[in-house]
Amino acid sequence: MSALLDVIVPVFLIIGFGYCSVWTRLFSIDTIDGLMKFSQNFAIPVLLFNAIAKVDLINIFDFNLFFSFYIGATAGFLIGFVGSHFLFSRSLEDSVVIGFCCLFSNSVMLGLPITERAYGEDALRHNFAIVSIHAPFCYFLGITVMELIKSNEKSLRKKSVVILKAMFSNALVVGILLGFLVNICGINLAKSIQASIDMVTAVALPAALFGMGGILYQYRPEGDIGPITMVCLVSLLIHPAIVWIAGLNLELTDMQMRSAVITAAMAPGINTYVFANMYGRAKRVASTGVLLSTALSIGTVWIWLNLLP
Repeated sequence: MSALLDVIVPVFLIIGFGYCSVWTRLFSIDTIDGLMKFSQNFAIPVLLFNAIAKVDLINIFDFNLFFSFYIGATAGFLIGFVGSHFLFSRSLEDSVVIGFCCLFSNSVMLGLPITERAYGEDALRHNFAIVSIHAPFCYFLGITVMELIKSNEKSLRKKSVVILKAMFSNALVVGILLGFLVNICGINLAKSIQASIDMVTAVALPAALFGMGGILYQYRPEGDIGPITMVCLVSLLIHPAIVWIAGLNLELTDMQMRSAVITAAMAPGINTYVFANMYGRAKRVASTGVLLSTALSIGTVWIWLNLLP
C-alpha cells in the first residue's frame, strides 16, 4: 500500500490537478496546449539532453536491457496490429495506429517520475538508456509500416524521406541526439548554460504531468470497446509481462529489471494520439485508449511495483 500512496498517488495527483484546472475553467484549453508545447517541444527535450549528456554511456548501454524492453514493445505492436485487423476487422491503416498505441508507452511523463519516486534518482540511468532510443524506434516502426501499406504510388525513396523527416523533426529525438553529441565529444558546458538547463529540467516533469491532465480532459470515452480494451490489456499487462520474462531469461540486474518493466507498464503516451491524428486513423481508439489506460494504470503500476524485486 505504501507504494500506492508514496509513489503513484503524487504523480497522478498532479495529472488530476491539470484535469480539474480545465474542468473548472481555471485554465483554458489553449493555455494547456501552450503548456504542453513548452513541455514536449522544449522542457522535456532539454531534460533528455541533460541526462544523455551526463550519463556514462558505456555502463548503461546494455544489449540485454535493450533486447528485453524492445522485444516486448515490438510484440505489443504486432499483437495490436494483428488483433485489431483480424479480431475487430479494422483496416490495415487503423491497425497500424492501434498497434502504435500498444507500442508507445509513456516512458518520459509517467515512467521517469514513477521510477524516481519508487527507486531513487540513481535508478533513472537505465530509464534514460531505454528512452534514448524509444521515440526513434517507435516512430521508425510505426511510420515505416504505415507508409509501406498506405499506397504504392510513392517510391521507396520518397517514403524514406517521409519516415526520416517525421523522426528527426521530433523535438525529443533532437534533444537526445544533441545529448549524445555533447557526451561523445566530451564537451563541457559553461556553468551559466548548465545552470539554465538545470532550472528547465526541474520544471519539465511537473509541467508535463499537469499539462497531460489538461489534455486528457479533452478526450472523451467513445465506442470501439474491443480495440480499446485490447490497447489497455497489451500496454498495461502484456507488454511488461513479456519484458519481465525476457529480463529473467537474460539475467538483468534488479535495477535494469525495474526500469525496463516499469517503463513497459506505462499507459500509452499522448504521442499515440498525435500519430493517429497525423494519419487521420483510429483517433477515437487512440484518445480513449490513452484516457482509460492512464486511469487504469494507477492500479496496474501498483501491482508491478509489488511484484518487482
